[in-house]
Amino acid sequence: MSEMKIRAKLSGDETTVKCLMSHPMENGQRKDSKTGDLIAAHFIQEVICKTKDRIVLTASWNGGVSKNPYLSFKFKGGAVGDPVEIIWTDNQGKTERATALIS
Repeated sequence: MSEMKIRAKLSGDETTVKCLMSHPMENGQRKDSKTGDLIAAHFIQEVICKTKDRIVLTASWNGGVSKNPYLSFKFKGGAVGDPVEIIWTDNQGKTERATALIS
C-alpha cells in the first residue's frame, strides 16, 4: 500500500507544502535483473493539491520522475488550521489521497 507524508506551514502570507509520496515510479524501460523481462510502466500521472475546495497546484508527471517522489511548493491564501489535501492518480488507475492541516 502506498503512503504519503504531508507538512504544510504558514509563514507570513505563504504556505509551504512538503510531500513525500511512496510509489515505484517505473518508466517501462527497465529490465528485471533475474528474468530480463521489461518491468511494466507504473508511474504517477497527475497530482492535485487543494485547500478548502480550491485547487492550488496541478502537476502532470510521467515515467521520468524518480521513485518515491518528493514535492515542495508554496501558495498564498492559506490560514493556520486549513486543510491541505494532495491527490495523485497513476497510469494504472490507482488514486491516493492524504490531508494535513496548515500549522
